[in-house]
Amino acid sequence: MVSETRETSLRRGVAILEALASDAAVRNGGLRVTDLVELVGREKSQISRSLRTLAELGLVERDGDGFRHRLSWRFYLLGAHGGRARLVERASPLLRRLVDQLGERAHLSVLSGDQVLTLLSESSPHSVQAAGWSGRTVPCWCTASGRALLFDHDSDSLAVVCGHTDFTGRGPNAPRSAADLYERIRQARERGVAVVSNEFEEGLVAVAAPVRDVDRRLVAVLNVSGPTFRLGRDTDAATEAVIDAANHLTRALSAQR
Repeated sequence: MVSETRETSLRRGVAILEALASDAAVRNGGLRVTDLVELVGREKSQISRSLRTLAELGLVERDGDGFRHRLSWRFYLLGAHGGRARLVERASPLLRRLVDQLGERAHLSVLSGDQVLTLLSESSPHSVQAAGWSGRTVPCWCTASGRALLFDHDSDSLAVVCGHTDFTGRGPNAPRSAADLYERIRQARERGVAVVSNEFEEGLVAVAAPVRDVDRRLVAVLNVSGPTFRLGRDTDAATEAVIDAANHLTRALSAQR
């Protein structure tokens, strides 16, 4: 009986994941519990329990409004190990080009809840360089990649993402409140690029620009990061290179459905 219950729960979980991978879910930015009840054919309480479990496992996350659920980028990362998706494939040579141009580590990152998940990280030739974070997460509120990933969030949706954030324990220039963070996002959005210095940690500078899909949804960011004594001396060159690479990736994603 126990194994039968587990099998039923597993089948329900797989059915939910398949529903969240559907064209309708992608088009609408996720599905509500009531949508999943209709699609999966289970009771609301069962769907809610399964969603909680999938969220705890990092496979499902809530959208900015707090009501829709969608596949997380951690789920995507698992799939990327088996078959490289177009986003990862297209980004890889661009990261290498950024490293060649700037001599600093380059990353492809996505938003996962209130964290930034790095999908790819291309190392720098320097012995002193930013850490590689492929498959790992960092906070969204004190990083350039996180700031760029939040470009499309208004103050209400930002409150959902960062409602329980403890704005302490990071670099000396890090934001100290959600209002402070939102103002920095607004300013970065106007420039089209996020430049962060001494926020995630002292002595680290990073530059990030958004990548959009064919429907103009913000799906990822490209960023470079390095020590202040090198990258901090000329962020203009890094800004231009990162924006160019992000725009190139956006055009590549928009060229195919």
